[in-house]
Amino acid sequence: MTVRVQAEDFDVGAEIDALTRDRHTIGGVTAFVGLVREIAGGDAVSAMTLEHYPGMTERQLEAIEAEARRRWPLDDVLLVHRYGRLEPGDRIVLVLTASAHRQAAFESCHFLIDWLKTKAPFWKREETPQGDRWVEAKDSDDTAAARWAENPVWPGG
Repeated sequence: MTVRVQAEDFDVGAEIDALTRDRHTIGGVTAFVGLVREIAGGDAVSAMTLEHYPGMTERQLEAIEAEARRRWPLDDVLLVHRYGRLEPGDRIVLVLTASAHRQAAFESCHFLIDWLKTKAPFWKREETPQGDRWVEAKDSDDTAAARWAENPVWPGG
């Protein structure tokens, strides 16, 4: 299990290499990389600042990761989430899931992103020409996360 909350950028290729090096039971790796958009809610965004509560954030990410491991046969998982001031195009989050089974890798990665969006304690503030604003939770994110309650465990490969 690897969970990191950091201000520094990450190298996606290097992270995948580190996760898979000399691990020949892995049949597939699924990756999701979240980026800062330059348009949000129809407005230009010049930067986004992400804040978190150290300690609590890592514990919650570890709990989310443990739930994914309970549901799918995963060889490994990596969750990296950045904080601080980020500009459009900057990487915010990396989720890697590795499994012998591609379906497990895909589904668990999707699950992790859905739950990160709704259950991880991060606060986002966007800088726009109209002024700074806090990003509100979206009903669509809650709906996406709720769908995983309907399929609590991986059916098999």
